[in-house]
Amino acid sequence: MVKVAIAGASQLANEVIDVLVAAAKHEVVIFSRRDAAPEDVPKGTAWVKVDYQDKKGLVRALQGVHTVLSFNVLHTEADFAEQKNLIDAAIEAGVKRFAPSEWAVGNLKHLDFYRIKLDIRSYLREKNKNKKVIEYTLFQPGWFMNYHGGGRQTAKFVETRRSILPTNHDEGWIRVVGDLTSRVSYTAVHDIANIVVKAIDYEGEWPEIGGINGDTLSRAEEVAIGEKLTGKRYRVDTISIDDAKAGKIPDSWIPKFNWPNFNASAEEKRAFERQVFTGLLLSIAEGGSVVSDEWNRIFPDYKFTKVEEFLKGVYAKDA
Repeated sequence: MVKVAIAGASQLANEVIDVLVAAAKHEVVIFSRRDAAPEDVPKGTAWVKVDYQDKKGLVRALQGVHTVLSFNVLHTEADFAEQKNLIDAAIEAGVKRFAPSEWAVGNLKHLDFYRIKLDIRSYLREKNKNKKVIEYTLFQPGWFMNYHGGGRQTAKFVETRRSILPTNHDEGWIRVVGDLTSRVSYTAVHDIANIVVKAIDYEGEWPEIGGINGDTLSRAEEVAIGEKLTGKRYRVDTISIDDAKAGKIPDSWIPKFNWPNFNASAEEKRAFERQVFTGLLLSIAEGGSVVSDEWNRIFPDYKFTKVEEFLKGVYAKDA
């Protein structure tokens, strides 16, 4: 048994906490900026209010912690400073393992809203440059497969009813920058949580790059699977890479996201939705949305959910 600190009570964090608590192997502490109401604290965990700007306070909170999993949002320079404080405090407190807030893809070209993740990667490498002072892995599962659920809630905590993916199996269309040969990696939320918990138990050294690859397939394969399972003939909406880079993606393509903690005007939200969706399409078009498989190779017996299997489950429930 080890003590695991979860930094940031995000939706994905709650998926991991749920599996950790069910396994009943480890002590789980949740770090949050706010006080918790009784219903916020999952059974079998402890809740600690922290100030990420207070490094000394973080060091105290991290006493006895073996592994830190960070799920804090990283979009601004202030976020970088807070994550840096958490890393420094973890090292000072003698934490063995640290997972920074990654949870997407490794190649962040076109994904400017994730740029702070690059600074965190550089900071961790610099910390270990002369001597390894903390073991870490970059958990990179690609995009959540659960968003293929077509407006259905397909995860326990991660909100999936409003998808960011450029494929809609219910309505039978796919939106493509470039052509259908581009490939993308998806991992089911429950598989991500299971692998993270298995990684905590893993006795070997964590790999620096921690790819979790549930399924990688081309856009053409997405269409073929969707047409097979739904019986629809899919509409393929396409624009060129050059047009996408020039900002010419049609407004009708841009989805509306969920905004639980984003304080901005409607115009700012819409601009950010365009930025995110354009970045996602360009990332897929240029191969940036394919992730590696380090954790797959470490746990070769683990059976990952494939996109076709996932979609069969979705449409079987509707039958």
